[in-house]
Amino acid sequence: MEITLLLCGLAVGVLTCTWLAERIDVPAPFVLIVAGIVASYVPGVPQIELTEDVVLYGLLPPLLYAAARQTSLVDFNANRRPILLLSVGLVAFTAFGVGLVTHLLLPGVSWPIALAIGAVVAPPDAVAATAIGRRIGLPRRIVTILEGESLLNDATALVFLGTALGIVAGDGFDPAMVGVDFVVAAGGGVLVGFVLFLLVAKVRRRLDDPVLDSGVSLVVPFAAYVLAEHVHASGVIAVVIAGLLLGHKAPVLQSAQSRIAERLNWRTISFVLENAVFLLIGLQARWIIEEAGAGPVGNGRIALVCLATLVTVVALRLLWVFPARYAIVRPGGDAAGHRPPPSYTFILGWAGMRGVVTLAAAFVIPEDTPSREVLLMMAFTVVFGTLFVQGLSLPWIARRLRVPGPDPAEDALARATLLQQASKAAMHRLHDLEYDDPQNVVDLIRQRLDQRNFAAWERLGTVADRESPSETYARVRLELLEAERERVLEIRSAGTVPSEVVADVLALLDVEESMLDIATDERRDLRETLSARRTGDVCDDLVDHPAVETDPAPVCQACLDEGLSWVALRQCLECGEIGCCDSSTGQHATAHFHETTHPVMQSAEPGEDWRWCYVHHLTA
Repeated sequence: MEITLLLCGLAVGVLTCTWLAERIDVPAPFVLIVAGIVASYVPGVPQIELTEDVVLYGLLPPLLYAAARQTSLVDFNANRRPILLLSVGLVAFTAFGVGLVTHLLLPGVSWPIALAIGAVVAPPDAVAATAIGRRIGLPRRIVTILEGESLLNDATALVFLGTALGIVAGDGFDPAMVGVDFVVAAGGGVLVGFVLFLLVAKVRRRLDDPVLDSGVSLVVPFAAYVLAEHVHASGVIAVVIAGLLLGHKAPVLQSAQSRIAERLNWRTISFVLENAVFLLIGLQARWIIEEAGAGPVGNGRIALVCLATLVTVVALRLLWVFPARYAIVRPGGDAAGHRPPPSYTFILGWAGMRGVVTLAAAFVIPEDTPSREVLLMMAFTVVFGTLFVQGLSLPWIARRLRVPGPDPAEDALARATLLQQASKAAMHRLHDLEYDDPQNVVDLIRQRLDQRNFAAWERLGTVADRESPSETYARVRLELLEAERERVLEIRSAGTVPSEVVADVLALLDVEESMLDIATDERRDLRETLSARRTGDVCDDLVDHPAVETDPAPVCQACLDEGLSWVALRQCLECGEIGCCDSSTGQHATAHFHETTHPVMQSAEPGEDWRWCYVHHLTA
């Protein structure tokens, strides 16, 4: 009963604090940690002490798997050099640096124990990086590096921690053996993760039931972690490898229903566990502080060593990232040829928030270790300090350094281009198919493909105070869906239709409404960002036709002659002809291309300068 009430209380606390964080526009982790700290001093609230088994075997595998599933394997591989430098090199650098500070400032702590606490506080947390980095809108390349680093650095830290504790136990120190242990742990983790991926992939090819597929997905992270640890490999790396590969191959291994179900399931699991972790961190405050205060080390000395550890952790990361970038990584330019500025490197260095793994690893230190209570306090200080000092200041620093986040307009342009490419491939496949079509089904397919593409391009023409056809459709269709749902519910109440049939119809209405809601949210974001910039590759036609100043008051003369209205306008960069877009009734811009073969059109809408090549289906 007590455990059930405790779990219910945690769930209610997580949901309440998350709701409050959204209302006051503050990242949820900060509200949850503060709430946890306050709750730990409230009479009647039970004392909760996290153990390494609960965190490392219960919380860490699903959190790592959820993060790995949504991490792009392509982006991860493209940034593997900085990721490895941070997840391996920086962890070792930080462990030795913090170990030195601890050994100098905390009397009675041996070198191995000092290195152990250095390994404990060295790795930034995957949950913190994801929760805060995406929340404030950091550039995707920075978020990818932070996520990749935090997915792998726990393995490095745990190897260092095990080595340091082995020295304490009398195993001695052999630098060569440390390297061998790391290679074995990493290699074994990769092997276990890859073998499990192959096994799950084989099973999934034979599963048609989304429920069974989701059940398999829930087992994967725990199986990967336990199997790897059982053979003395890295469970962290095994989970990450399995998650990366299964997420990357999901479009060819799973059915559409299975992918949707798994995505929703892991989104819910991730939400609950991520936020519960921050609340649990706060709940550790009272007993850690009380134990540290009751120990033989004076409060002044405790405060000094905790503050020094926090400063050392932050400073060493900044000292590492700049030389590593300019001496080793030497990052290449993006699609536009622009190299990341130094501000990106500073943001990467500042975004080193620690999380629950740091606290869990601290509990691995033996209970009979001198000043263990101070070491736990150091770990808690680093977690609390990095989350609040760095996490709270990160949005302000990003704004001051003018570090741009993902651009909704650029995303919309890339989405429209990608859909155009997909439709082109579909039409090629349609041309190769053999079929008997007396009911003109193929014409309906072509029409629906066109409508989908038109809706994507319409989002680029989002103009204030003017409703596009897609927006009109969404607004009206949502009203109609509400009427349909009300009628279906009336019929359900009458009991004249089987409940299973009613549930199927309501599910169909829900799917359509959810798609409309997503499109509406995307258009709302676009209204805040009307400028579109180059995305993707370029062709010779786009190079030969640079952007120009468009007519400040453009009109589609063909629409005026035919008595039609338009949605958005395009200008030919060969002859200056202005025509309406494909989402307009006349589609005169495309008609102009077919008549003249002039390859490039530019948006003639205010604040837009993106260009489209009809020949190569590319944007700039």
